Amino acid sequence: MKIAVAGGTGLLGSRVVGLARERGHEVVVLARSAGIDLLGGDAAARDRLVAALAGVDAVIDVSNVTTLKADDAEAFFTATTGHLLAAEQAAGVAHHVALSIVGVDRAPYGYYAGKVAQERAVEAGAVPWTILRATQFHEFAGQMLDRLSVAGVHLAPNARTQPVAAGEVAARLVDLAEGEPAGRVPDLAGPREERLADMVRMLAKARGLRGPVVAVSLPGKQMQAMRRGDALPGPGAQLGSQSYDEWVRTDAAAVAS
Repeated sequence: MKIAVAGGTGLLGSRVVGLARERGHEVVVLARSAGIDLLGGDAAARDRLVAALAGVDAVIDVSNVTTLKADDAEAFFTATTGHLLAAEQAAGVAHHVALSIVGVDRAPYGYYAGKVAQERAVEAGAVPWTILRATQFHEFAGQMLDRLSVAGVHLAPNARTQPVAAGEVAARLVDLAEGEPAGRVPDLAGPREERLADMVRMLAKARGLRGPVVAVSLPGKQMQAMRRGDALPGPGAQLGSQSYDEWVRTDAAAVAS
């Protein structure tokens, strides 16, 4: 089958593209580097997107934006999802698969507000759809470590999470694209709950970083929700197999600075 991947050059998207090709699918990458701007709302951008979707059976949307602001996240996901769904309808795409995050409805703040808006747009759209919610990836700890290291001190947020391997999320998304539209499917999470501060501490040690790792409670409703456990999976979730400590021990990219 022919699958298009929106955001196909990112951390997760590149894995989705590679796995889909390994399974023998024809893959179209929807990204700016491929000449496709999902934010572009002008006629030329729409025409390029519709043309790129010609003959596509399913679209997997893992596009993303780096922001903690609700307004920016909502604007991005509303625009990109709207443009993508309109082009899919024009091109005759039969299945839209979107990735979301576990707990966005329990913590619709900051970046999560954008994912809520994305889900609503998909559900209201004319293209048959599937939505998969997944927990944070193992790489989440590294993102926190990179952002919150200052003058040799490494801040580690207090939060509860159940991280999952990005490769396992990619495999599940391709599985879903190969099937029929299924609406909201069971959440996908890692094998066990972790403390984000412990994850950061373990990664800092693996990287050989000097300086103290200090656990902190970051402000903001989204971080408060994560401390409460609102981003943890509920009953019925599917669990991946690779734990966070296994990822740190075996993935060379995990300890790359």
